[in-house]
Amino acid sequence: MDDIASLRRTLKDSRTIAMVGLSDQWHRPSFFVAKYLQQHGYRIVPVNPRLAGSTLLGEPVVASLLEIDGPIDMVDVFRRTEDVLPIAQAAVQIGARVLWQQIGVVNREADALVCDSGMASVIDRCVKIEHARIFGGLNWIGVNTRVISAKRPH
Repeated sequence: MDDIASLRRTLKDSRTIAMVGLSDQWHRPSFFVAKYLQQHGYRIVPVNPRLAGSTLLGEPVVASLLEIDGPIDMVDVFRRTEDVLPIAQAAVQIGARVLWQQIGVVNREADALVCDSGMASVIDRCVKIEHARIFGGLNWIGVNTRVISAKRPH
């Protein structure tokens, strides 16, 4: 899924995001992406076995996707490429609608698995960057967002 309309729809409809590999260190990309998304109205579910049982950004941390109570719209992966396939399998099992592999994470087998199950898949993109590009913010500092509109989307 690379077109702007699909990304916009995915970001608009995915209000609960399980972030696999979310770090508790403020300077890590996963932490500031999660914080940004929270500030824009998304509910973040931290998934990190090392931090399970603690609280991160005001949310309880779980060890795996299979421990999450309630529906998950998107699974955002901050893990190495070789770690993604079992995460994708768990995402299919819990009924998530989107698997999002962050910048630098490209697991084609996981992509095929989720697409075959009817889920949407985004590869090698950052949720924060795409949100700012599509819903405003990046264009304010001179970045060509490739979004042309006389009206800001809501």
